[in-house]
Amino acid sequence: MTPPLLAWATPLAMGMLVLAMLLCLVRMLRGPTAQDRVLALDAMYLNATLLVLVLCMHWDSTAYFEAALLVALLGFLGSTALAKFLLRGEVIE
Repeated sequence: MTPPLLAWATPLAMGMLVLAMLLCLVRMLRGPTAQDRVLALDAMYLNATLLVLVLCMHWDSTAYFEAALLVALLGFLGSTALAKFLLRGEVIE
């Protein structure tokens, strides 16, 4: 059974996270520089990870914590590769 505070706080948090992801998508598409686009992508994967965790709390389940960990790991690797590409022009030396 979900406590009453959590019953209305999790949908509100999910809505805010989706809004943050949409704003990151706008910045990623319009960003004036490549660094802005990489930062927007980084914030977007962080918001996706948090959205999965809030969904786990809302559904009172622990089944998706591994998926959140995987999203965080792949997002970190992707942003690291993009940062290295922007600095040096190549990912694999």
